[in-house]
Amino acid sequence: MALRKVVVTGWGSISPYGQGVGPLMEGLKAGRSAVRNMKSDWETLVTDMTSWVGAPLNFEPDAKSISRKFRKTMGRAAILATLATRDAIIHSGLTEEMLTSGRTGVGFGSSTGSVESTEQFFKEPFTTHSMHQIPSGMFFKIMSHTAAANIAQTFNVKGRVISPNAACSSSAQAIGMGYEFIRNGIQDVMLCGGVDELHPMTNVSFDIVQAASYKFNEQPQRTPRPFDKDRDGTVCGEGAGCIVLESEESALARGAAILGEVVGFSTSSSGVHMAQADADSIAVCIREALNSAGLQPAEVDYINAHATGTLVGDVSEAQAIKQVFGKDTPVSSLKGYFGHTLGASGVLEMIVSYKMMEEEILLPTFNLDKPDPECGGIGHLQEIRKQTIDTFVKNSFAFGGINTVLIGKRYAR
Repeated sequence: MALRKVVVTGWGSISPYGQGVGPLMEGLKAGRSAVRNMKSDWETLVTDMTSWVGAPLNFEPDAKSISRKFRKTMGRAAILATLATRDAIIHSGLTEEMLTSGRTGVGFGSSTGSVESTEQFFKEPFTTHSMHQIPSGMFFKIMSHTAAANIAQTFNVKGRVISPNAACSSSAQAIGMGYEFIRNGIQDVMLCGGVDELHPMTNVSFDIVQAASYKFNEQPQRTPRPFDKDRDGTVCGEGAGCIVLESEESALARGAAILGEVVGFSTSSSGVHMAQADADSIAVCIREALNSAGLQPAEVDYINAHATGTLVGDVSEAQAIKQVFGKDTPVSSLKGYFGHTLGASGVLEMIVSYKMMEEEILLPTFNLDKPDPECGGIGHLQEIRKQTIDTFVKNSFAFGGINTVLIGKRYAR
């Protein structure tokens, strides 16, 4: 069987700017920071963090718009994921018949299940030494594949369900695996994405390994600072995103609007360090993604960097980009605007990259005032630019030495 072309026919998002891709793009183009001081919210649980900044949602999602039949097994993470997926399904025009045909699957990941629900699950037995007050459906809220499973049940999806829980690379891996399923004829449609909620314990996980920003607690909008000389760590955010991947044949047959194409994917392990990114293995992963797409580095118009504002990670990524592309390809990170949405970051930033392609603009790296010389030799974007983009690279990396690279392209029949 010939390999099939994989196209994008819909998307949905929940971000610190609101529900929908429209509010997300408006916030980014306006240069609005979504980061704020979270101390009053977080210190009731943990009092000795050094980092008190985060990027929460600016609204309370309408969870009750999901039927209670399905909502009762959802924690906050699954609720956000389901709402974003519902928007993507509507945007793509997928019918109930397609969703239930067995030819549609789900690929959705996160760093953990619902952290808020996990706290509730363990609080009762840790304080009363009894399990009898734990609701029977609570485990379904905290299991690692809660988003993927709840999406599949809510929309009665009969195809493959996968949940690549690879921390910050979760949604990028989900998109890549969905791409491979469709390309190889295993599925016709994949609902792919990721989610993570913001909780003080999420921030603790970065704070404890000295990867969280803390110098700007009183000036939260000045952090994170990807690639900047004054960067001091990442800022955790929350959100969810879903992108609908479909075979070109299926999309054309039903007259769907085609928003772009996925043409390359690679994911690999550095095998070097659990917490620190490695430049050489990142470069290998980028080259493998380019090879899978049949592209040369000079054919890439834009690189959407993972860059989170950490001291080591940004340098490693910049060095890898320099190895493969040199200084002529424009590079920017979106983390400075709304923090690191962890499992949702890959899909949200992939969607924004397609929107930049559609609108022929390039968004700069927010808070990049003085590029660090150690992150030099690449094409840093420091102001918004009008530019045609036909092909872009999306980098996504995670603790555990996980490297993931996706390649998106303007659709041409």
